[in-house]
Amino acid sequence: MENEIKRVLISVTDTQGIADFARELSKFGIEILSTGKTASQLRVNDISVTEVSDYTGFPEMMDGRLKTLHPKIHGGLLASRDNEEHRMALETHGIGTIDMVVINLYSFEDTVAKEGCTLKEAIENIDIGGPAMLRAAAKNWRFVTVITDPADYQIVVEELSRTDGRISEETNFAFAVKTFQLTARYDAAISNYLGKIENGEKVREFPDTLTLQFEKVQNLRYGENPHQKAVFYRERDIPSQAIPNASQLQGKELSYNNILDGDAAWQMVSEYALPTAVIVKHSNPCGAATSKKNLREAYIKAIETDPVSAFGGIVSFNRPVDGGTAEELSKTFLEVIIAPGFTDEAREILGAKKNVRLLEIRPSEARYYEGFDFRRVAGGILVQERDTHVDNVKEAKVVTKRSPTEDEYADLDFAWKVVKHVKSNAIVLAKSGQLIGVGAGQVSRVDSVRIAKMKAQLSTEGSTLGSDAFFPFRDGIDMAAKAGVTAIVQPGGSIRDEESINAADEHGIAMIFTGRRHFRH
Repeated sequence: MENEIKRVLISVTDTQGIADFARELSKFGIEILSTGKTASQLRVNDISVTEVSDYTGFPEMMDGRLKTLHPKIHGGLLASRDNEEHRMALETHGIGTIDMVVINLYSFEDTVAKEGCTLKEAIENIDIGGPAMLRAAAKNWRFVTVITDPADYQIVVEELSRTDGRISEETNFAFAVKTFQLTARYDAAISNYLGKIENGEKVREFPDTLTLQFEKVQNLRYGENPHQKAVFYRERDIPSQAIPNASQLQGKELSYNNILDGDAAWQMVSEYALPTAVIVKHSNPCGAATSKKNLREAYIKAIETDPVSAFGGIVSFNRPVDGGTAEELSKTFLEVIIAPGFTDEAREILGAKKNVRLLEIRPSEARYYEGFDFRRVAGGILVQERDTHVDNVKEAKVVTKRSPTEDEYADLDFAWKVVKHVKSNAIVLAKSGQLIGVGAGQVSRVDSVRIAKMKAQLSTEGSTLGSDAFFPFRDGIDMAAKAGVTAIVQPGGSIRDEESINAADEHGIAMIFTGRRHFRH
């Protein structure tokens, strides 16, 4: 069924394109009701408008808080056109139907995001009439078209043109769903903000109740395993430098595990300023390197870390991929390649491998997506700040007799950035801006050191070691010395720190304490 549009109410905060849209509506002989600033803007553009206060016969008051909360507005939105009782009520009380509303809400989220926003400012930006009209119109979607997004104006104009001024129920239902998603998000933003407030001041980082909204990016073929169904959702308004906003340039559909590993690879490569390549397998790095020359050299060094594990891995770069780098990439089977861009030459070379997925993430000034981390547990959710802290190893405390050399400091910095992205207990060995060995996810730290040495395909002599948490015993230090480690970075904080320090001094190892651990469970 299609509904003829005879009367529309327009009241918007975002005026983008509204005058042009209203002008198109006027061409179909649609009567336009409007309020305040919106009405003024339409008149400036020579568009005929009836003020809502003139239409209802009731003036705006209380600083505009009371203007659309009126039976002539809500009755016109809520009446079912095929209900005889509703039609009689409209006629008895002189209420006309409203067939379309175009509304976007006060910008509450933008307001509270501003530095120094007061509770009073926040409260004044809680829209009351807008959500009430949106919900009324969306509830009555069979007869009323509700538009909240300027991006939908053209869709409406095209449909009106095709149908001689009518909108289908299918279109109305799609807009109604979008509307309820918007009002749910709006109420969530208010609830989450006010839940941090006490006595007019923000007193807590996390509200007493937390309401989240994510939008679907795509259905996935399955989850971690083929018997598990899965979907990929993203937060709204996230920065561009995040996996959910990546553009897939070629290749098969992303899988659940591709997305997990891709996120891990992109987060890690974003730590570095020099041209860097990171290779990830099962959420852990199995290759990583920087280069002062170019991206190709960084990738060659990264794959040298563990060529066997790199097979079928995810590779991420912090520079656009060029032809030379693409030539090297084409020599190994890879699932996903992530970068801020790909040159035409690189696209042509990698295009020969049609199944490999190329993801382009637009560059951004921000190196990290801040936000929160969420971890689901049965019956609940854990929420924490993301671990985006950047430690300067030069400011770390030297606890041994020997201080690191400049070259060791550079490699300690590299190792410390890597170990932050390895599953705990985590140990990494690094040398000359290259990951040498990784010990990940072990239940004892000494086992992680042993595995890092065992997995190393390159010489560990003269390498540096990064540990995501303190050494509880000296055995890890002793084993590191046997592997040829010359410098160690760790948080410190064990009751046996002195034991570890003495062990390092005995072996002539320089060791620094950052005072900050980076567990990643």
